[in-house]
Amino acid sequence: MGTDLHAPLGQERPAGKRRRLRLSPLFVFSVVSVAAIVGLSAYSMMGEAALKAPEMAAVDVPAETAEAAPATAAPEAAESLRRANPQSGANVERTLTDDGNVVTTYSPRSRAGEGPVIVGTPRIGQDPRLAGTPNEDLLEESPYGQLPVVGEDGLRPMDQYARPWSGARGTRIAIVVGGLGLSQTGTQKAIEDLPAEVTLAFAASGNSLQRWMQVSRRDGHEILIQVPMEPFGAPDANADPATLLTGLPAEENLGRLHEALGKITGYTGIMNYLGGRLLSDPDTLEPLLRDVAQRGLLFLDDGTSAQSTSGTLAKAIELPHGFADMTLDAQLEKSAILKKLDDLERLALRKGSAIGVASAFDESVEAIRQWVEEAGNRGIEIVGVSALVEDPADY
Repeated sequence: MGTDLHAPLGQERPAGKRRRLRLSPLFVFSVVSVAAIVGLSAYSMMGEAALKAPEMAAVDVPAETAEAAPATAAPEAAESLRRANPQSGANVERTLTDDGNVVTTYSPRSRAGEGPVIVGTPRIGQDPRLAGTPNEDLLEESPYGQLPVVGEDGLRPMDQYARPWSGARGTRIAIVVGGLGLSQTGTQKAIEDLPAEVTLAFAASGNSLQRWMQVSRRDGHEILIQVPMEPFGAPDANADPATLLTGLPAEENLGRLHEALGKITGYTGIMNYLGGRLLSDPDTLEPLLRDVAQRGLLFLDDGTSAQSTSGTLAKAIELPHGFADMTLDAQLEKSAILKKLDDLERLALRKGSAIGVASAFDESVEAIRQWVEEAGNRGIEIVGVSALVEDPADY
């Protein structure tokens, strides 16, 4: 039995005499003419579609995609692709050609100015080129100057001025150096010598604060403002018109707070200076912290008062809040400060993170500079303090 390559697979047919098919010249000429006409028509349509298409690269849609999407749904398909790919830096458009094919074209998204397109980036941190300039959308005019507010789009100053960090799950430490602005030479030395990862806290009673803020922010520092609060056993604090006091009406304390906040811009939050008595009085403290929360700021408690109620109140009013775990320079000697920094590291290794505070003394600045430069080699990430506060927005 013979074989036939043109027979259906698995089927056989009896062998028979084969007849040779003879084609007349007229029939051959007709077939060739029809094929030429069809080919010319297809070529014309393809040329017309090419003229209509944008002058850019075209990528054919995979067969299964083209079959799944009817020709009449091409515009909707293009729109759904843009929604499904928000991170794309290109405009995506699908075009239905005259011959029924779907062609996808890509083109760069239009933008003003130079530089890459950044789409869907986190709203943490500020463009380094603008770091010394406050975001006007996050400020309001007041009798005390410009005060921070939450933007109409919900952007908080805490987020806008935060120092970005890696987001890794390793050990993190924040170091806050306070008292800046009180000594011009000391402030300049601290800003120049301290690594950018260190958070700087400026005293509300300092001088040239806006200038120092601009220098600090351009160098990459996150900054806080230190507000004086009434301590225990210091009657002379009542004579300071800037100190927040337990015996004052809420309106007057708020006025003093706003005066401090208006001294500077570009900060993520406030930190107490002293304040043991006021921090222990929830009736006096609550309206102050509520105002801080409504302005989109954080509050860092320096951790020196065991009677502080700031943590309890912060949870009740949804205020981003943190406690310092350790004061690093209670003993003002470089070797002692380095030892405290090592203690802070061991604490962070147990907890996952830790916050240390210090003042801008020369010994403190030098010890912190040296320790931070070495910590990176041990896998420690130094972050801005905003990265370690407990933020209700994260829940």
